[in-house]
Amino acid sequence: MAFRPLVRRAKFRQSQRVTELRTPPTPGPVDTVTRRLHPAWIVAGVGFIALLGAAAFRSVPSVLLDPLHEEFGWSHGTIGAAVSLNLLLYGLISPFAAALMDRFGIRRVVACALVLVAAGSGLTVFMTQPWHLVATWGLLVGIGVGSMSMPFVATITGRWFVRQRGLVTGVLTAAGATGQLIFLPLVSAVAHAHGWRVPSVIVSGVALAVVPLVLLFIRDFPSDVGVSAYGAEPGSTVGLRVPASGGATRALTVLATIARKPGFWLLAGGFAICGASTNGLVGTHFVSAAHDHGMPPTTAASLLALVGIFDVAGTIFSGWLTDRADPRYLLVGYYTLRGLSLLILPSLFAPDTQPTMWVFIIFYGLDWIATVPPTVLLCRELFGADGPVAFGWVFASHQIGSAIAATGAGIIRDLQGSYTLAWYIAGALCAAASLMSATIPRHP
Repeated sequence: MAFRPLVRRAKFRQSQRVTELRTPPTPGPVDTVTRRLHPAWIVAGVGFIALLGAAAFRSVPSVLLDPLHEEFGWSHGTIGAAVSLNLLLYGLISPFAAALMDRFGIRRVVACALVLVAAGSGLTVFMTQPWHLVATWGLLVGIGVGSMSMPFVATITGRWFVRQRGLVTGVLTAAGATGQLIFLPLVSAVAHAHGWRVPSVIVSGVALAVVPLVLLFIRDFPSDVGVSAYGAEPGSTVGLRVPASGGATRALTVLATIARKPGFWLLAGGFAICGASTNGLVGTHFVSAAHDHGMPPTTAASLLALVGIFDVAGTIFSGWLTDRADPRYLLVGYYTLRGLSLLILPSLFAPDTQPTMWVFIIFYGLDWIATVPPTVLLCRELFGADGPVAFGWVFASHQIGSAIAATGAGIIRDLQGSYTLAWYIAGALCAAASLMSATIPRHP
């Protein structure tokens, strides 16, 4: 009778094995994640929408110059002051916004930024004094779009992605960098057909419509929803919530730290030249320079919009390359090719669009802001967790370079009656940016 317990235990084990075979295993956290879309892609998708909207919001002030001048009689200099404040804040607010995202979270900062844009744009329909324009489109909208600029890209990709980080950086950068050029003709057409107030109201409504998407679908860290960063190795700390303190003052603390490292100045110097040779020079003066050679302004503006379209492909491809190549060598190549194209540009202007100009538009468009993905990666490697804030300061140098080039090229045109010298100076500066990029230290 002693063997009966053994028989019963054997039958129990056999029935247990049969049950295990018939019952599918309960999926663990990793299995569940792989069977559905990783939350990182949802965060990136909503971030893409917010960045595209921010680019559209920035398009509006530039098309309000003439309508506001005609209705209120304000000088172009007065109206331009509001636009200049908007552009300046777009760059300078970036490092502080990145620090606030670390302190208070991405959702809160981006949602508040969208509300500021909505308020600033919507209140313009009631303005009667020039300072109203400065306070709305200049201050409120400037702070709002500045909080959704390139450091926002660095924060999302740094927290949510390990695999394909460069590619995602390229996609999000394309949304923020080229959206303005793509939306500019659309906003201009609406303002021409229905008056300047209609685009202002549309921008306000769109900004408010994006707020629920941000609050519902963006999370600050992967660990907040129980997952790891996309492509993170087991045990990796990427994507884990890290307590941060200091708020906006952290931006200044980070600046004091990174300013002691040569790599920061090399990145900032190269990126300042990047801004000077794109937004500051080509983005501001291309239409005027083409018109000097007899090309209709509408044709030149359409060519500039095409630059933005080709930049989408170029920036995404640059992100793909950044995942596979040394980012320093990519920057060397980008700045070198851009400099050569700017040196050739003065000989390409003509009353009509020649095939050589089409080649320039395609080539230059692919290179327009392809520098962002490798620059973001280098900031992450050199400065670690401070990478997004550090990139905010690097991006601020980009906007400073843009402002200097926009003013300097205008002075050259006034003194010499031509932009030729401005193109040559930009080409030489790009050569300097290539040399600086080649000497950036790298610590993978």
